[in-house]
Amino acid sequence: QVQLVESGGGLVQAGGSLRLSCAASGRTFRSYSMGWFRQAPGKERDFVARINGNYGSTYYADSVKGRFTISRDNAKNTVYLQMNSLKPEDTAVYYCAGTSTISTAVARTWEHWGQGTQVTVSS
Repeated sequence: QVQLVESGGGLVQAGGSLRLSCAASGRTFRSYSMGWFRQAPGKERDFVARINGNYGSTYYADSVKGRFTISRDNAKNTVYLQMNSLKPEDTAVYYCAGTSTISTAVARTWEHWGQGTQVTVSS
């Protein structure tokens, strides 16, 4: 069983930066694809970014491309989301996700989820 614990959320002004972390349990982290999704009130859970386990290929939603960077440290079983140039529309609960299968941008295809961390961007 893989457990995911996010941290690093908070309140920031527009244009600011935050770095989210997701610590994973389990010895198979290296082979897992990891991702970040976000959910604003009353909206669906949307894909933000993902990083594959084997070659570390990264993929981003168009809305965050060039501003957010996903990375992983396999020695620490941790995946990160560096968020720069934050906008009010980035406000949401951010969820870390992991899967041992092929990763996609569709939330229901992911196997494991963290509890979420709130990110609020003020204008």
